[in-house]
Amino acid sequence: MQQTFLGHSKVPSSRLAYGCWRIATSSDLSQNYAVAKTAIFTALDAGYTLFDHADIYCNGVSEQIFGRILQDNPGLRSRMSIATKCGIRLKNQPHGAPARYDFSKDHIIAQCELSLRRLGIETIDLLHLHRPDYLMDASEVAEAFDQLRAEGKVREFGVSNFRPSHVSLLQSALSFPLVVNQVEISLLQMKALEDGTLDYCQEKKMTPLAWSPLGGGLLADGGKDLLPGQMDYEPSFVVAIVDWIAKTRNVPKEVVSLAWLLKHPSGIIPIVGTTSPERIRRMAEASGVDLTREEWYHLLTAARPEPLP
Repeated sequence: MQQTFLGHSKVPSSRLAYGCWRIATSSDLSQNYAVAKTAIFTALDAGYTLFDHADIYCNGVSEQIFGRILQDNPGLRSRMSIATKCGIRLKNQPHGAPARYDFSKDHIIAQCELSLRRLGIETIDLLHLHRPDYLMDASEVAEAFDQLRAEGKVREFGVSNFRPSHVSLLQSALSFPLVVNQVEISLLQMKALEDGTLDYCQEKKMTPLAWSPLGGGLLADGGKDLLPGQMDYEPSFVVAIVDWIAKTRNVPKEVVSLAWLLKHPSGIIPIVGTTSPERIRRMAEASGVDLTREEWYHLLTAARPEPLP
């Protein structure tokens, strides 16, 4: 698989990343271990080198299982870059508290250190803030980042689900560049094309990471675990064009949808989240598919609710 670097940094990444959200489905480590190990080794063998986590994935169990696999397989850490996210606090943590976002210095540092312990590593390659905190004090976040960087606990920083104005505000308080913005981007969710997110990333040389690049699976196997915001997605028109291009090129339809993202000049890195070894290998093929401009626009116009202006 083709390789690149995240933003201005020297953190290496494959052109597709592997998302670790689904490697744990319960708090039972032994129940999840075999599936997770197979998925991680399959991804590495297929060329994925960026592995994406978050502190809330299965309440930390995804990080914990990943850390156990690293512990049981010395040398594995050197073959990958590890990213994780913090900033979301779930409901009833502590009891009676609402779901909320927290970019306080104490919370960022505490969650980073907790992720380090669960992953069993000394340094996180990329730490990004999960969703914008309406109470964000950019200078306080900068203090947390500076401390984590100085202590060698984090190499680079980024954000997730941030609008360009959020990124600009935070960047104004930092002495080093943010390297990624992870947002939902797919043929079924193209807001990032219209709201300036991808333009800003391209201008600032930030790498866009695309979560749910297959629209919750609707562009692949029909979508089995949609998020609330994906319930109204209508895939039929664009899927017909995806199928047509896939048959013409003799590649799986998932590959076409991912190749559409890879074509964008901002350098989008789609995050693949399946635990199926076959699909992990299949989707890696997208790295070698370069759609024509005509194919790209066929897909865009089929996905848009109205014609191009």
